[in-house]
Amino acid sequence: MRQRYVPDLRELGALCEANYVRLCRLLANLQAGDERCFIVNYGASTARICLVIEAEHAYTTQLKIEQQHDGSQWLQSPSMHIRLYHDARMAEVLSYQSNRSLDGRYEYPNAQMRLPDEKTQLNRFLADWLKHCLRYGRASQLFEFTPQAQ
Repeated sequence: MRQRYVPDLRELGALCEANYVRLCRLLANLQAGDERCFIVNYGASTARICLVIEAEHAYTTQLKIEQQHDGSQWLQSPSMHIRLYHDARMAEVLSYQSNRSLDGRYEYPNAQMRLPDEKTQLNRFLADWLKHCLRYGRASQLFEFTPQAQ
């Protein structure tokens, strides 16, 4: 008989705190509706990672991170929704791809085939993604503005 998975709250808390610091470095001086993109090369391929601030409130900020590949049409671009908690100085993954809500743990097996520690793994993935942007990414100057005809 398998033992029930128990989340390591210290590990998850440390991940969320470190991700908050990384995101603050990447999002410096952005406001709601703003976008910052980074170009990351890996081998012969290039990816564009965009961070978009969707909403700002007194104690929280919600953003979306999406990676766009150069010509890989058969790959689904990874995307996440993240909430920054400014009073706690933590960042939490709210959703990944089309999975809207994440529980702290899942019984396994389950209908969605989520891993017992899915939430922790997604926060680890976010940490790796942000570290990669900070280390290898170059800010894109492709901030396009097209005025609306009036």
